Amino acid sequence: MGRTREGLRWIAEIYHALRTLLDEQGHGTTIGDEGGFAPNLGSNREAVELVLRAVERAGRRAGDEVVIALDPATTELYRPTDGGGGEGGVYELAREDRSVSAEELGALWAEWCAAYPIASIEDGMAEDDWAGWHALTARLGDRVQIVGDDLLVTNPERLGRAIDERAANAILIKLNQIGTLTETLDAIRTAQHAGWATVISHRSGETEDTTIAHLAVATGAGQIKTGAPARSDRTAKYNELLRIEEELGDSALFGGPEAFARFERQSGHGSA
Repeated sequence: MGRTREGLRWIAEIYHALRTLLDEQGHGTTIGDEGGFAPNLGSNREAVELVLRAVERAGRRAGDEVVIALDPATTELYRPTDGGGGEGGVYELAREDRSVSAEELGALWAEWCAAYPIASIEDGMAEDDWAGWHALTARLGDRVQIVGDDLLVTNPERLGRAIDERAANAILIKLNQIGTLTETLDAIRTAQHAGWATVISHRSGETEDTTIAHLAVATGAGQIKTGAPARSDRTAKYNELLRIEEELGDSALFGGPEAFARFERQSGHGSA
């Protein structure tokens, strides 16, 4: 069995185990645009802990076989306090009924990374909180992938600034975000030459087009983000990856834990 095929099977089994857990606890299991669940939980931590329980129920080992990638989309939580959209602001954690500074939010992510097998944090700070991004990368970047999405928007100019300021160590690549394939490839090359990781990503409101599966393989990105294994617009990409792996045969390479090999993660659940 191909390693992509096996890994995808694991994720599908965990996804369905999570659905069962949510149903057992009386939570709704309808899915959003990207196939994910959105239950009304009692705390932010509970979401991670439910996923880890689903990993265990599916027969996999958290930390050794499966790691967590977060996308907290903190731009949505950010509230400026200086009257503008710059770096003077706080992050409102509505579920916890409190507001925190960028420094406090960074401490929260560090606490989570110590407690859970987290390998990647996307948009851990707001899109224009450059100081917050630099501090988060300095704090966790040696052991966790710090991914810029809203911060970088697949834009080579913003990427260049982030590289210079050490404001992340990975970029989310969205093919139709910057506008052209040439600009997309430029962003990928720039990131890879700087030693950054690249994550090829879908967009909300997707179609069944499978171009990003080919882009991920052709550029050696090693990582793809294309939603839960549900709905044809998401599963089309996964199915295309399976076809590509089958066509490549023994020459196919699977990133697996090696995708995060340069990050010396420390977690109570083991290392990836």
